[in-house]
Amino acid sequence: MIDVTIANFEQEVITASMTTPVLIDFWAPWCGPCKSLGPILEKVEAAYGGRFKLVKIDSDQEQQLGAAFGIKSIPTCILMVNGQPVDGFTGALPEGKVKEFLDKHLPPGEELPAEEEPALEADTSPEAVLEKLRQDVAKDPANENARFELVKALLLDGSDDDAKVAFAPVIAQTAAVRRFDSLKRWMDAIDFVAGHANEAGAEAGFNAKIAANKRDFQARFDRARWLMAQNRWTDALDELLDILMRDKTWSEDLARKTYIAILDIMEAPKPKVADGQIPPEDPVVATYRRRLSSVVLS
Repeated sequence: MIDVTIANFEQEVITASMTTPVLIDFWAPWCGPCKSLGPILEKVEAAYGGRFKLVKIDSDQEQQLGAAFGIKSIPTCILMVNGQPVDGFTGALPEGKVKEFLDKHLPPGEELPAEEEPALEADTSPEAVLEKLRQDVAKDPANENARFELVKALLLDGSDDDAKVAFAPVIAQTAAVRRFDSLKRWMDAIDFVAGHANEAGAEAGFNAKIAANKRDFQARFDRARWLMAQNRWTDALDELLDILMRDKTWSEDLARKTYIAILDIMEAPKPKVADGQIPPEDPVVATYRRRLSSVVLS
């Protein structure tokens, strides 16, 4: 549990929620129900083993944050995912109801990075990695981490058809599993590029449209997909940031959702660390997460 103020809200809530759901507990020292709910939330956070992060905001001391979320009574809890509030509840719920609320939104425990992934270090050749991932998926078809990494590895290898075959069993889950949605956006970008016979001419066309009108967001988005299909991740992110800085909600958040998809794809599997330690984060991914947070909050 972390105490959050306006000073650390961006880092502890917005940025943190890009990788782990964050539950905000709006409370006050004088509030009786808050004193009942607080220990329950802390107990559930410990029991869920990192599936979500709990933060507390004193609504008396941080009235600006309370107003931003429209808090009218306490305790009120808000769940943040990808920098956005997705659900909440008011009042001191019992432990079972708190878990029921969280289970609607949190990934299951097995969705956390698989324990066996570090074994890939024994042979890091692309062929060995692919074979290990194929074995993991065959052994446990519901292992979302293994399937994500298998499809990702196939796409990076240029084996687009094999990737689509491996992805087919979970394509219906794209609405519920964010990283599967990220893979789908990547494959759509590859198909988009494949639909242009004259690749050089198409890219020149995007550039000409953008030069003529910097607010031609469709041309910018098409160019970002073009870059995404070529695995030019940071170039694609920069193009999407240009859209977001001019219109945060363009085309139903399409630029932001694609930006998050690229971050998912860029991020390597988390290495195993000792209990209580935080796995290191890719500095490039961390930088672009902060840039997104800065634009969204501006």
